[in-house]
Amino acid sequence: MLTSHRSRALPLRALLSAACSAVLAAGLLADAGTATATEARPAQQTAAVTAGSKVVGYFTEWGTYDRKYFVRNIETSGSAAKLTHLDYAFGNVTGGRCAMGDSYAATDRAYTAAESVDGVADTWDQPLRGNFNQLLKLKKKHPNLKILWSFGGWTWSSGFGEAAKNPAAFAQSCYDLVKNSKWAHVFDGIDIDWEYPNACGNTCDTSGRAAFRNLMAALRSKFGSGSLVTAAITADATNGGKIDAADYAGAAPYVDWYDPMTYDYFGAWDSAGPTAPHSPLTSYPGIPKAGFHTSATIAKLKGLGIPASKLLLGIGFYGRGWTGVTQAAPGGTATGPAAGTYEQGIDDYKVLKTTCPATGTVGGTAYAKCGSNWWSYDTPSTITAKMAYKNRQGLGGTFFWELSGDTASGELIKAIS
Repeated sequence: MLTSHRSRALPLRALLSAACSAVLAAGLLADAGTATATEARPAQQTAAVTAGSKVVGYFTEWGTYDRKYFVRNIETSGSAAKLTHLDYAFGNVTGGRCAMGDSYAATDRAYTAAESVDGVADTWDQPLRGNFNQLLKLKKKHPNLKILWSFGGWTWSSGFGEAAKNPAAFAQSCYDLVKNSKWAHVFDGIDIDWEYPNACGNTCDTSGRAAFRNLMAALRSKFGSGSLVTAAITADATNGGKIDAADYAGAAPYVDWYDPMTYDYFGAWDSAGPTAPHSPLTSYPGIPKAGFHTSATIAKLKGLGIPASKLLLGIGFYGRGWTGVTQAAPGGTATGPAAGTYEQGIDDYKVLKTTCPATGTVGGTAYAKCGSNWWSYDTPSTITAKMAYKNRQGLGGTFFWELSGDTASGELIKAIS
């Protein structure tokens, strides 16, 4: 079943299967006609970006530890110049309120000159250090870049159920935190990553179908038209699946855009296979589950009446892999997840492009067989094709998870741009 690579601490996806609802069935298929209806956007929206040109990248708070991926790397890779928006992941949701994730990483860590965006080291007595100060320095170099604070993710979405009991209080807590005077001018809005409203993810939510709409309405009311309000949402387009579980269409008037997580359709949580690309653009002969592909997700959301301009195309900057595979083409059996740098069954594009170069394409994405390992991931070439799809569909832009998976020269974001 659909999962997400949007966790705070990179949990094993194998933990998912027993907790979730019934096996996902058939969904809507590919590439419906481009929708032209547009809902009114907030009158004083901060970011005036041409429809279709948004490029939104996630930056992970914990990536500054083992990965050593700092805000400076966004600049040195050339990615900052190509981003229109950056989502900082993740803030916590606990006790029905927005809360800090890792306050040391966010506001306290002292950066050396070599680590800092502008080459200036932090001092012991400055009022703000950490990632937030580095983000301010990045915005100084790129005044048009807008930054949102994303809350939830795979690990911390369990807190949304309590938040849904009092949406106004939740929205107030988020506003107070995002707009805190200590880090004034860092954030231009809020992103909600609830996995998943009225459905199962890391835990199962029973808030009801209206809970997501009510939460987004409260956030829009509190943040007003001058701030961005966005949400990452499920890609499960199957009949009776996770999209149907929440009123995403009803919440659409309150969001600037949605990020449908069109990746992780398949992975080594199904440890025996069959092998399948985790982010197919379209269906293909032998796909393990009908409707598990990007074009089905976009067709479903547009069919609900959500304007195409409020949907962004999701790209994963990582691959999913199995081991014990003898068949080069998709559909082979496996003995378990392939070894990854930080977690089994997953690795960054920047690693895989060298250790297991792509040998074929299927469903609009790439796959590779190296030894007994089988991987799927997007490449600059497949991303270019996905951008053509995005343009045909009239989507509002592209988002990706996440920046540290790209090469030091930003190969994948260049393909997006």
